[in-house]
Amino acid sequence: MIKKTLYFGNPYYLSLRNNQLLLRIPDVEKDDRISEEDKRVTERTIPIEDIGVVILDNRRITITTGAIEALLDNNCSIITCDERSMPVGLMLPLCGNTLQSERFRNQIDASLPLKKQLWQQTVRQKILNQAAVLAYSTGKPAKNMQVWANDIKSGDSENMEARAAAFYWKNIFPTHPDFIRGREGEPPNNLLNYGYAILRACVARGLVGSGLLPTLGIHHRNRYNAYCLADDIMEPYRPFVDQLIVDIIRQNYNIIELSRELKAKLLAIPSLDVVVDGKRSPLMIAVGQTTASLAKCFNGEARKISYPELE
Repeated sequence: MIKKTLYFGNPYYLSLRNNQLLLRIPDVEKDDRISEEDKRVTERTIPIEDIGVVILDNRRITITTGAIEALLDNNCSIITCDERSMPVGLMLPLCGNTLQSERFRNQIDASLPLKKQLWQQTVRQKILNQAAVLAYSTGKPAKNMQVWANDIKSGDSENMEARAAAFYWKNIFPTHPDFIRGREGEPPNNLLNYGYAILRACVARGLVGSGLLPTLGIHHRNRYNAYCLADDIMEPYRPFVDQLIVDIIRQNYNIIELSRELKAKLLAIPSLDVVVDGKRSPLMIAVGQTTASLAKCFNGEARKISYPELE
């Protein structure tokens, strides 16, 4: 079953009751003119086991440690946002798999040749998926991208990823010919940043659920980055977010500000249709298949990561 992504943009009291997340409105709770019975009518509960991602986007949200504990026990990702409503924090469980210690050791002991092969697979599928997005966006096949994908060597020693990225970002948004990809850049960078943050949370959650350390990457090695492996594994999934944003732009939404309507569309990322190994499933479930295959690569059961193919 696909887990729910919950977004809270207004003040709420979030607590735990009977293993359910209890939602209460502060202004209602503090109003002595409202009876206790009427206050209970405004309450809402959601089963903890149905939740996959929680996004907290208001400084007046209060969440109890009991609720946090229950969410983390069920392998839920909790995202916090800053005053600009951009994700700045990610909380994950420390233990998400019964074989965690064994899988940590396999991950730590993975050889450099294996990591290079896995990164080669990762970049290749990312570029192929980017080529599919370009064909969708421009109506023209990106044959050069397909050639670059097939020319990638072990570890992407010739940095085909960067070459493909330069071409990709220059052409992906025909209505924004001067677009430059950058975290602090002009829209639709704001949509990309928000969408990637949701995707990153899904991938980090999948890694923890597969008993892997999100910090130890196969390619990314930034000493200040706690999610290097998540940033590696999410690469072939990024084009799915990009294609969603292409659709948003085509529908003539005002993308200057990240409105609630736009956020609602981006919150659909975990439920996007994805094909892995010929089988269609929601993105969040597909990510679990990808991370499980990565764990098998680390322990020697497999040599190939099961990545999504964008049709």
